[in-house]
Amino acid sequence: MRNHTLVTTFILLGLTEDPKWQIVIFLFLFITYVLSITGNLTIILLTLLDSHLKTPMYYFLQKFSFLEISLTSTCIPRFLVSIVTMDKTISVEACFTQLFAAFIFGIAQFFLLAVMSYDRYVAICRPLHYTTIMNNRVCTLLFVSCCLIAVFAICPGVMVSLSLEFCDTIIEHFFCDYSPILKLSCNDTRFMQLLNFIFAIFILLMTLALVMFSYGKIISTILRFPSAQQKKKAFSTCSSHMIVVSISYGSCIFMYIKPSAEERISLNKGIAILTLALAPVLNPFIYTLRNKQVKESLKDIIKKCTSTTSK
Repeated sequence: MRNHTLVTTFILLGLTEDPKWQIVIFLFLFITYVLSITGNLTIILLTLLDSHLKTPMYYFLQKFSFLEISLTSTCIPRFLVSIVTMDKTISVEACFTQLFAAFIFGIAQFFLLAVMSYDRYVAICRPLHYTTIMNNRVCTLLFVSCCLIAVFAICPGVMVSLSLEFCDTIIEHFFCDYSPILKLSCNDTRFMQLLNFIFAIFILLMTLALVMFSYGKIISTILRFPSAQQKKKAFSTCSSHMIVVSISYGSCIFMYIKPSAEERISLNKGIAILTLALAPVLNPFIYTLRNKQVKESLKDIIKKCTSTTSK
């Protein structure tokens, strides 16, 4: 058995060895990355500049966009550089940094989705108390709590992972994901695989239960509204968030809830592309195209910019 200190670098195999497909993948990921950064930065800037968007809902949307940028930037740029330079090596330290950063941003996102659901619950089910319950201090505390929970949640995994010994250096993925790394270990990782399985179930199902509880209350309240116009308006404020929740949970259930590190590496690569590249592009469009207030704010900002440049 080789000592794990002898392994100082890993090799990330990427998505394909075919040079032609690598060009296609590079262009696709580069375009989606630029679009995701542009879209999410636009949302962040709009919520900062427009006084009409200084509400808890847009505060959480701003933070969600920040986490989207952070998550996709943790993995995609480095992979794009490796395609251009054809250097697939990554140091063990950089690999684990990427892994745990991705976990922190990803876990924080799920808890933030639950918080965003609670925000909609308070707005629709307790509208008279909305500004009192969801004040600035509470909103800040909720977001900070999401981040702190994510940090504390990965601490046991960090401590266990740092004690691993590695007998191989080839990671069958385009970024440092947990399951492919476990395959390289000289240690018996069955307990860690089970722990990872339980951890994923707990995080996903707990946050999903909070989301489902909030939306169960929301739907029952909306159905009691007297007018169809009120029902339509209430559902429209929640529809964008429900679509994002479906994309986020649908992809990650396939990606991480599985008992063995040996299973479906190729499937996970495709789901990782959806989570890290496509979802951050889709989410800003989902929120802006389905939200009249954001669209009007964007138009106003564009008008101000064009009028300023024309003078």
